[in-house]
Amino acid sequence: MTVTVLIADDQDMVRAALRAILDRRPDLEVVGEAADGERAVALAAELRPDVVLMDVRMPGLTGVEATRRILGAAVPSKILVLTTFDLDEYVQSALRAGASGFLLKNASPEQLCDAVRAVAAGNAVLAPAVTRRIAEAFQAPPAKAAVDGLTARELEVLVLVGRGLSNARIARTLDLSESGVKSRVNRILTRLGLENRVQAALLAREAGLLDELP
Repeated sequence: MTVTVLIADDQDMVRAALRAILDRRPDLEVVGEAADGERAVALAAELRPDVVLMDVRMPGLTGVEATRRILGAAVPSKILVLTTFDLDEYVQSALRAGASGFLLKNASPEQLCDAVRAVAAGNAVLAPAVTRRIAEAFQAPPAKAAVDGLTARELEVLVLVGRGLSNARIARTLDLSESGVKSRVNRILTRLGLENRVQAALLAREAGLLDELP
């Protein structure tokens, strides 16, 4: 199955480099490019790509607002935020807007391609070098108190979400049905007041679950 990608970045050279990397992979296909947020919103609605690679710092409509508009319009694309700065204030806003994760622009070509595939599969992608700092800055409920009300099974699911596993892999790991995992993930998000899997992954890390459990 080919993953379709829309690249949104205001720098011509960056877009060209990203396209060259992605188009060399037989399972990835760049279907469009946007040089600003307005164009990204329009192309996402028109092309409905699996993944939008979204630069957060663009003139005019920022990547954060473009992310909000794309997801608010129920376009089925996943948003993978690209940033040069590991503690860019826009990253946190993009995650709250519903982005599926973020990746630094100095990531290797393989890291980029793996991240695109992971996001397309419904997983959360967080640049590992800065995930903890983003989690610390993320305005979530007090993490430990928030997860105390979850059942043992929900905690297991939350840990695996935090580790970036898809619903299918969680189902195989815990010997559950995929629909059962989806139901539990939705229940966890509702009970914790979170909007998406990325926020759940951040909360799991902040609560120390990824350190405490095998």
